[in-house]
Amino acid sequence: MIRIVSIIVATLLFCYIVFVSFFFRESRQKELCRDLQVVVVDSLDKHFVSESDLVHILKKADLNPIKRPMDEINTDRIENELLKNEMIARVEAYKTPSGMIKLEVEQKIPILRVISPRGNYYVDNLGSTMPVSRRYVAHVPVVSGYVEKELAVTDLYKFALFLQENDFWNNQIEQIYVHPDNEVELIPRVGNHRIVLGSFADFEEKLDNLRLFYEKAIPKVGWEKYSIISLKYKDQIVCTKR
Repeated sequence: MIRIVSIIVATLLFCYIVFVSFFFRESRQKELCRDLQVVVVDSLDKHFVSESDLVHILKKADLNPIKRPMDEINTDRIENELLKNEMIARVEAYKTPSGMIKLEVEQKIPILRVISPRGNYYVDNLGSTMPVSRRYVAHVPVVSGYVEKELAVTDLYKFALFLQENDFWNNQIEQIYVHPDNEVELIPRVGNHRIVLGSFADFEEKLDNLRLFYEKAIPKVGWEKYSIISLKYKDQIVCTKR
């Protein structure tokens, strides 16, 4: 008898749990989104996008989640729509138990600025391009002259990564100029001379040779002796006097 009562109680308890779970699940599905919380995680370092920008994008695409049933909100669509913005590197959208949609956004990291007749844009740390912002200027090396986009996202991108990882050259190289024949000149911060790199082939070796020249020769002759220092020929440094 006791065993039968225990089985009945257990069965009723199981049914109750199933009913309550189903009821609350249905209630949550019908619950309306009460708020949209946006966190731009790197907003202290960069200011390419703001919370209002992201909300505007969602409203324009008819994806604003506020006051919509939670079960009708597609977070994948929200992420994909925001990623169309070329300033954004990563988006994570998710629902919270309290009935909100939360967005965590990371902006792209520019490492190079291109200003040329072919376009005005940044190259980011992943090798893609991003537009210039009117509200924020990134302090990165500037490339001018005849810069095709293919060159910007290949050789110039690799060169910019090298500068970013090398404190000496990152502090020394102020500007990069590309001639119509793709010959490259570097404008240094220290010294009133131009550095003719030639092509980007073996650029690390060329700059190693130049640094050695700076350390050994410049202290003897001074920074003002040469107007041009050419590295374009392999294992040679050719200087033009003023």
